[in-house]
Amino acid sequence: MGVSVTLLVDLFGYLSVILHSLVIVAQSMTLGGLLFLVFLLHPLARTLTNGDELQQHVVRLTRLSAFGLVVAELAATALQVSVLVATVDLPLSNVLQAAFAVSGGVKMLSAALIFLCLGDQTQAGSRSRLLLLLLGVIELAAATVTTHAYARLTDNLLLLFVEGLHQFGAAIWIGAIPSFVLVLRHLEDADGLRLVGTRFSRMSMIGVACILLSGAIMCVFYIGDLAGFYGTAYGVMVGAKIAMFLALLALGFGNFRVTERLRKGQHAQVLRMRRFAEVEIGIGFTIFFAAASLTSVPPAIDLTTDRVSLHEIAVRNAPAWPRLSSPDHDELAVSQVQAQLDSDAARAHQVAASATVPGSGIAPPRNAQDMAWSEYNHHWAGIFVLLIGVLALLNRAGVGWAKHWPLLFLAMAAFLLVRSDPEVWPLGHEGWWVAWRDVEVAQHRFFVLLIVLFGYFEWSVRTGRLRDERAALVFPLLVAVGGAMLLTHNHQISNVKDQMLIELTHTPLALSGVAAGWARWLELRLPGRGGRIAGIVWPICFMLIGVILLWYREA
Repeated sequence: MGVSVTLLVDLFGYLSVILHSLVIVAQSMTLGGLLFLVFLLHPLARTLTNGDELQQHVVRLTRLSAFGLVVAELAATALQVSVLVATVDLPLSNVLQAAFAVSGGVKMLSAALIFLCLGDQTQAGSRSRLLLLLLGVIELAAATVTTHAYARLTDNLLLLFVEGLHQFGAAIWIGAIPSFVLVLRHLEDADGLRLVGTRFSRMSMIGVACILLSGAIMCVFYIGDLAGFYGTAYGVMVGAKIAMFLALLALGFGNFRVTERLRKGQHAQVLRMRRFAEVEIGIGFTIFFAAASLTSVPPAIDLTTDRVSLHEIAVRNAPAWPRLSSPDHDELAVSQVQAQLDSDAARAHQVAASATVPGSGIAPPRNAQDMAWSEYNHHWAGIFVLLIGVLALLNRAGVGWAKHWPLLFLAMAAFLLVRSDPEVWPLGHEGWWVAWRDVEVAQHRFFVLLIVLFGYFEWSVRTGRLRDERAALVFPLLVAVGGAMLLTHNHQISNVKDQMLIELTHTPLALSGVAAGWARWLELRLPGRGGRIAGIVWPICFMLIGVILLWYREA
């Protein structure tokens, strides 16, 4: 295999989750946009003062989503085909007959036809609208072939239908929200707001009902029991989805109250509805990332061994004083193995082999000092984040010098860059560039870059160096994206239980990051009491992240 293919294979697991996430986002926006056009905007167009203009906006967004779906699906399918051809040594013609490749082809063709057929005029006729909906159904059916349901040996048809219902519910609610926000931005008259808000509220209820029904059935067939829920990676990720779903329901309920007031002809905060809908988009897309990561782990009901028990969870999370002193680098397992290799090579007058091969899929050796090293990193990161939350609250209370709290992010980024991966540069034997082949190293560096970016932008905004209102949005967006990325983050440790116990810590971190990012977004975008409350919520989320990191243990 060439170097580029080898690198592709090394990063396959992580890249496939990211690309699958983008496919789900584009698919939901395409289907949601179609449903929004056919069942909401087209029937109301004549009664809205600028109905034609609104349709043009949503048509452009939906076509853009369909184009994005073609690109994302093409990249995802090409990645899987390339890896299969390179690793299994099958002819390309055979790989292209596999279910995932056929499904990908059908999805791309459906999306391409939606892109080509969807226009301002095509919606005028009932046959054209029916054809567009039929293309959407074909796309949705093809998408279910890549889910867990297709591989089940029993209840296959029932689960395929349920998976389709789940994705339909997500499209009609979450996927249609960007179209809803777009229309709200261009809709000024009260009657139009009342009509659009009321109808979209009803559509959302249908979407919620589909998600609830299908989600409950999938929990029964894929998780099975309570132990499968808390003791497996699949169950933990479903728990994260449920937590974010409840947050979406709370925001949706707030918007429902606004639409009810509009329907009754009472004064309502339409701006709050827009801002809440923006946050719904962000959290909804984060749920799609969690859903994509679910495809990379087996259903809980299939994992009958190596589950984590409640006792193990309690023991791991028992209160303990943070570790504030680090073991020496020479005491780590990889350093000791490398020292032995160097000694053997010196005696044989040969070049020493490396103790680790980045991207090989083989986890570096670990001993008790490695665990202590990792805990030390997490605990000091917790101190940084806790201080950031406290200073942000002080700054909000009027303490002027506390506005420089974002600089702590830069110090934390430098700390993590040096210590996160002791086997690579600058402390380890492996160089900077070759280490990019290791997924975990690449993910750590990605997070370091995120920390530097949002620290710099937030400090520049707070000190007046950046005065553009859009620059202020960089910080909340990157915090929220960082939280979403953390949901795709897996530590490569051979012991499955250890991996699960670590994920049990990282999932609350991810959810707190998502909550902090969107709360800060609301503080900036929502004037009045709502914004002030959000301005207190996000520093508290940071403090919670700090406490979780201080509590982190690996043994």
